[in-house]
Amino acid sequence: MPRWKELPASLDQRVSQFVVQLRRLKDRSGLSLAALAAKTSYSRSSWERYLNARQLPPRDAVEELARVCGAEPARLLVLHEIAEEAWPASAAARSAAQATPSEGGTDAGELRETRRRLWLYVAAVAVLVVTLAVGLAAAFWADDEAKDEAKGAGPSVSGSPSPFVFVQGRSRPCHVERGDGGLRAGYSPTRSVLMDLKSSGWEVLEAQCLLKHHGFDPGLIDGSFGERSKAAAQAFQKARGLVVDGIVGPDTWKELRR
Repeated sequence: MPRWKELPASLDQRVSQFVVQLRRLKDRSGLSLAALAAKTSYSRSSWERYLNARQLPPRDAVEELARVCGAEPARLLVLHEIAEEAWPASAAARSAAQATPSEGGTDAGELRETRRRLWLYVAAVAVLVVTLAVGLAAAFWADDEAKDEAKGAGPSVSGSPSPFVFVQGRSRPCHVERGDGGLRAGYSPTRSVLMDLKSSGWEVLEAQCLLKHHGFDPGLIDGSFGERSKAAAQAFQKARGLVVDGIVGPDTWKELRR
């Protein structure tokens, strides 16, 4: 496994999260950069730039990486979208951080102090933005993945928990396919997690996509289980002869996967 260079401190945390997931997926595959280039449309130098956060990879590159590594691309594409929004500010911060003083003496010292303050400002803004944008992250997801892997449901996208990112008012894409284990949207392999009002996470996105696929509209496909998602779950349960409580549990998951 390669020893990755530490990501720049000035890098927006949303971008850092995304790049870390790319690195983990690449490491899990066992592919070298040269092998990765041979199996995709992107060169070795391109992958080196992407995986060291010197350039944001295009969406197609993310999909190809997931494909050659045998992973579902859905979660990576969500993180890519968030990173894409954060990239301009992150690139500007990196440029400021990399600026070098043009004169010695007092001017150089003042410039270094200005750069130090800028770094502190960027770090504070990044923490605030991530706190507002990222919502509930990975703790419950790690729990869910551990249970599902123990049941043989399969590993996560990158072999470690991917942080769930909630963005108010944004609907995520649904690409439902049938596999060996039944229907799946690529966000979560769960068949057991209980969900009710105020639940949030990848498994909620999965359930919302499957409800929509079966013809029961959950509203926005945003990973947040609200009143409309609960009403859709109740209608689905009634249609399938299940207990009508709007709580998605093992019995409802079983029918959703059919």
